[in-house]
Amino acid sequence: QVQLVESGGGLVQAGGSLRLSCAASRGTNARGWFRQAPGKEREFVAAVNWSSGRSYYADSVKGRFTISRDNAKNTVYLQMNSLKPEDTAVYYCAAGRLARDSEEEYDYWGQGTQVTVSS
Repeated sequence: QVQLVESGGGLVQAGGSLRLSCAASRGTNARGWFRQAPGKEREFVAAVNWSSGRSYYADSVKGRFTISRDNAKNTVYLQMNSLKPEDTAVYYCAAGRLARDSEEEYDYWGQGTQVTVSS
């Protein structure tokens, strides 16, 4: 079993930045971030392969968001820059087997953290 604890959400104006953190109780091969906006399905944001460091991004966040990891702390970060109102959502951290955009690859999920971007 893996416990994931997220932090760093909040309210920010459009164009601003936030950094989300997700600490895990133990390591896994892949870590990802997903988000769910009101009335919409949960969608992939970014993922990282823990051993290689290779990262993957949804087209909607490429060039604005950066996923990174701290091996010693078993923590993954999501640096979000140039935020837009459409980035408003609950952001979920996930841990699993493959760094992919499918929820099926992830076995463990955090509780979610709210990100609100005002216009």
